[in-house]
Amino acid sequence: MDTAQSEKVRTGLGFFAALDQSGGSTPKALAEYGIPKDAYSTEDEMFDLVHAMRTRVLTNPAFDGKRVLAAILFEQTMDRTVEGVPTAEYLWSAKNVVPILKVDKGLAAEQDGVQLMKPIDTLDELLERANKNHVFGTKMRSVINDASEAGIEAIVYQQFDYAARIRAAGLVPILEPEVSISSLHKEYAETLLRDAITRHLEGLPAEARIMLKLTIPTEVGLYGELAADPRVLRVVALSGGYSRDEACELLKRDSSLIASFSRALLQGLTAEQSDEEFGATLESSIEEIYRASVDKQPA
Repeated sequence: MDTAQSEKVRTGLGFFAALDQSGGSTPKALAEYGIPKDAYSTEDEMFDLVHAMRTRVLTNPAFDGKRVLAAILFEQTMDRTVEGVPTAEYLWSAKNVVPILKVDKGLAAEQDGVQLMKPIDTLDELLERANKNHVFGTKMRSVINDASEAGIEAIVYQQFDYAARIRAAGLVPILEPEVSISSLHKEYAETLLRDAITRHLEGLPAEARIMLKLTIPTEVGLYGELAADPRVLRVVALSGGYSRDEACELLKRDSSLIASFSRALLQGLTAEQSDEEFGATLESSIEEIYRASVDKQPA
């Protein structure tokens, strides 16, 4: 674990940028950026276009370590370069932003009200490549659709099981058991999730370090005790389908959370914008998310 990066993640003022759209979510991200499906005909062309979009974000002056603590990358983004430099190295050396890698392979079919992660068959090889690229940590997502105690326990068990392998490889895992904002029993599901995470966290050794990425809870401060645990470097919040304004309004009420937004971060950016328009839009987005992460206004 890089000490400087660990300290920045643990104590820094700012938020995490999630730039980790995978093959399944990339067409939607490109469409929102103003590039329709008929603009590309192969997967390689699609990934070239989304890397160009990400590069435009990463190289913009508004995007730097003064407000962005870390950036979560898709595997292909890690394997590519920005301004001729490997992406993870560019983030840390040029921007002072901690690089993190998405490692999950998508979601399994729903069972017991949840969607577990598909098996991460290439995890060991992926972690080896992450270490070679000087990546600090990883992220993996599963989804909770209902307040099923058995389903939530299965989600948390799987997350902690993979996290143990990731920690053994010297990286810090972000566990992301997302509670759907459209769940009919969202608040109860979040209570079950907090309790399950607490039980598994108590089983970790004192020197273990993890991070959590969670839906902004209905009950303000629900995850405060988790955030205060010395084994938890940071608890970050996903936007979860809320607009940026909605997500920021909810986030600023909870002093235990900072943002880790994806779609909400990129909202309003389009391919046809001039560099000046693009930069102004990104600056506004970053500033709004930063303020919601730093300037708390408890209800």
